[in-house]
This record gives sequence, C-alpha cells and structure tokens, in this order.
Amino acid sequence: MRIEPIKTRQFLPPKDDLFEVLKKAFKKKRLKENSVIVITSKIVSISQGRCVKLTDVKDKDELIKKEADFYLPREKTPKGWVMLTIKHNILIPTAGIDESNANGYYILWPEDPFLTAKKIHDFLKKEFGLKKFGVIISDSHTTPLRYGTMGIALSYWGFSPLKDYRGAKDIFGREMLITQQNIADSLAVAAVLVMGEGKEQTPLAVIEDVEFVRFLNFDFRRENPLSVPKEIDIYGPLLNAMEWGKGGNGD
Repeated sequence: MRIEPIKTRQFLPPKDDLFEVLKKAFKKKRLKENSVIVITSKIVSISQGRCVKLTDVKDKDELIKKEADFYLPREKTPKGWVMLTIKHNILIPTAGIDESNANGYYILWPEDPFLTAKKIHDFLKKEFGLKKFGVIISDSHTTPLRYGTMGIALSYWGFSPLKDYRGAKDIFGREMLITQQNIADSLAVAAVLVMGEGKEQTPLAVIEDVEFVRFLNFDFRRENPLSVPKEIDIYGPLLNAMEWGKGGNGD
C-alpha cells in the first residue's frame, strides 16, 4: 500500500471551492484506477459554507447541542473539557465542531456526508475518466483510554467498507464467527497519519496498491454497513448507562 499526501493552497472559510481545488490538485497528481482518495471533512464543510464566526456564538455548548444527535452535558466529562456527543451514529466530542485551521470560525461537520461523498466521486469520475476507485471523507477522533487522535471515515463511496471473515477458517482450521475487518476506517487512519493535524496544508491523500479493497457500486445513503446501533453494540453497557440529551440533529 502506498499513501501520498497532496499539498494544496489554503482553503478559506467561510466558503471556498472544493471542486476547483480537487481539479487543480489531481491535474498534477495523476489519479489511477483502483485507488482511494481521502479528503478531510474540514475542507468539505468549508465548501458547503458550514462555518460560524466565533464572535457570533454566545454559547458554544448550545451550538454543540444544536449540531449533535445526542449529547452529554459538559459536567459529565473530567474537568468539563468537552461535551461528548453522538452524531451520524458516531461517538465524537463536540459534534465534530472544530476551531483549528479555521481562521476565526467554528467549522461544523459536513451536511449529508454520504451524499457529499457520492458527489465528489461523481465529479472525479467525470473529470478524470476513472471507473473503479473510492472516496473517503475523513476526520480525526479520539479512542477511549488512549491519548492522541486518529483518523476515521465519516463517509465513503465506491468500495466495500468491510472485509467479512465470517465462515472462513483461521490458521488452525477454526471457523471465524464474528470477525469483519473495517477497511474504511483503517484507510482513514493511515491517510490522516500522513496528512497531519497541524499546518501541513495537505487536506488530501491518495492511497494506491490496495489489492484488499473491493470496489463496487452501492448506495451507502440507504445503509451504512459500519454503523452499529448502540443497543446491540458490545460497548452498549457503557453507552446506555448514561442519560443522553436529545440534540437538534443540525437543524
């Protein structure tokens, strides 16, 4: 597997042209079939105008509640550092709202991330004549009981996000009953690692030589194969032990 971060011009809030940046970036870096293009959610959000001036927000917690699907009050976390939220069935601090590299704005998560991934896929397919490739809209998140941020696939298009080992045999002939490998998040982790978290100015990455990825045509707006309801999640006892407030779902 080979991953190349792509440097771009500054992407400026409150609104900028994502497709112009993609077109320019990938005229220099020729895209190949059977590759995966990773795009940080921040520039996707800016392209949608999902930016709110810091000075226009009297209470950040109220903005978080409005954007979240579900939330825990700030006093539930150690020292009140963040509000824990669930958005798009992803456990994420502050509903994904970010202030870094934002030039005086809060950057919200993209609207309809799977539809947006499809639109980006359609654009790249038409612009560069690709047939079999994938798109990931990535972000950073934290893992319980671990320091540091890692990548996550907020949405994806053009490939299967899971490799299913159920029914296969392990090296000793034992049938595997539950194992599915998370391809989408694994690729996002690798891409975000080389894209960086600071002032690298590399909001894009291209992943090549991914023989383990199965490219396909499937509408993930109807079903997200990675999404597990918290009622049946193995971490459900922790998630369901708390009384979550109902957020505004971004409305």
